[in-house]
Amino acid sequence: MINREQDQQITDYLIFHRLPLDILLEVKDHMAIQITDIQISKNVDFDEAFLETKKRWADEFKMASYSVFYGEQIPVLVKNIVKAGNNSMMGKALLFGLVSFAVNFILLYLSADEAVYSMTFRIYNSLVAVSPLMMWIFYSDIRNYIKRDFKYKGKVFYSMYQQNLGIYMGSVSVIFQLINGNFYHAFRFLRMNEPVSEFSVLIDFTFPFILHFLIIFVLMNFFRHRKAVNGMKDFLNSSAG
Repeated sequence: MINREQDQQITDYLIFHRLPLDILLEVKDHMAIQITDIQISKNVDFDEAFLETKKRWADEFKMASYSVFYGEQIPVLVKNIVKAGNNSMMGKALLFGLVSFAVNFILLYLSADEAVYSMTFRIYNSLVAVSPLMMWIFYSDIRNYIKRDFKYKGKVFYSMYQQNLGIYMGSVSVIFQLINGNFYHAFRFLRMNEPVSEFSVLIDFTFPFILHFLIIFVLMNFFRHRKAVNGMKDFLNSSAG
């Protein structure tokens, strides 16, 4: 049976390897079970069993690059879990991004003239652009946990999704350009048959699509991060006490 002091040793070891807290707690449970099994099967004390367990997990804690989302190397274990989660969310964000693209396309054909299209385009894209901010306003229970630099004991993120929430802040200037820009080339090309640069038309369609994709990706990270933090409330309350 793992006592409180031994449990803290495992936690400190995993914090040293910079595992996000949600992954850390899951890995800690597995390691604790392995340590107990080794103690029973080999009739050794905690320290020997912990050392043996660390050897078994050594490959998982080797450092690897995941430069798309991390500026520094992270453990292979974290990379594999985070990459699988990101790929899943990006696939869903891509589908929602295509739906959002279709809405922009429909607005283009439903608008009576360029002025109406410009107005509806800005309203629709403004609503999409500020949606992460609305989540921050309405979900007050998690405000402290969405800061990119807010870490458990000042060392590790609260969840593997917290890292990605900074994408929104990095896109603020681009969002401002989207809301205030003049995306009229597509309307003139498709509705008025005016000679317009094909590159400009491409930008009119792809720029909002990419930004919507990123915003939807951020929203998915927000809700998964919130779910992860809520699932750890008992642990956070006990560790704070």
